[in-house]
Amino acid sequence: MSTQTEKGKVFRSLHERDGAFIIPNPWDVGTARLLKSLGFEALATTSAGFAFSAGQPDNTIGRDRMMIHVAEIVSATDLPVSADLESGFGESPETVAETIQLASQTGLVGGSIEDRTGSPDSPIYELDLAVERIRAAAEAAHALPFVFTLTARAENYIVGRQDLKDTILRLQAYQEAGADVLYAPGLKSKEDITTVVRSVDRPVNVIMGLQGSQLSLSTLSEIGVKRVSVGSALSRAAMGAFLRAATEMKMHGTFTFAEQAVTFKEINTLFQSS
Repeated sequence: MSTQTEKGKVFRSLHERDGAFIIPNPWDVGTARLLKSLGFEALATTSAGFAFSAGQPDNTIGRDRMMIHVAEIVSATDLPVSADLESGFGESPETVAETIQLASQTGLVGGSIEDRTGSPDSPIYELDLAVERIRAAAEAAHALPFVFTLTARAENYIVGRQDLKDTILRLQAYQEAGADVLYAPGLKSKEDITTVVRSVDRPVNVIMGLQGSQLSLSTLSEIGVKRVSVGSALSRAAMGAFLRAATEMKMHGTFTFAEQAVTFKEINTLFQSS
């Protein structure tokens, strides 16, 4: 696979076949290559995982730096890559459309736009503006000379608004505005996810790896989910192992953590072959 056109078609086709597929989230070139070596079919970036690797909180990476990062992930393998484009790096529909255009120039074949504002007082965009932002993103995506899969995210549950009715209303509105995939991160129960899947007629992405999200790929496939991501969970798992190891050294002066580490030979060989 070499061209963006080919990758775009392959990525879209993954959403159209039977069952769900896992789209894991690397946070740097090395993890992207490792995931490729394990046989995954597509990758998605994680804004949080990348921010943590840079020693920053989530949502503090600017657009220019994020575009450099996603281009690095794209260049790491020949897999299709979709990006976490946060809220489009601006409020206006025009800025969101510009973000999609810039993203397309990095080699990406997909990206997500969320309806979170970043303001603690009003964390979710009002519906009318949220829809206009997705419509602008969809128009920009669908005007590209290759298939770019736009994912629209309804962030209610992430900001603590456990409102399934409003979440579904938003996803349905984003569908009508032109989104290709729908996504409500934070849903954990089989019942809620099933309700969302049955309420829309676009492929649905769910995130596993959040506390309490323990449904299997086979279960998610059975209820009609098409794509499963893990967000920052892989990066947090790696950092958790790092912190436990560092704490052991500091608190106990021992090094048993190394017994669980991948061997030098194994990891070196993996990168030689990638």
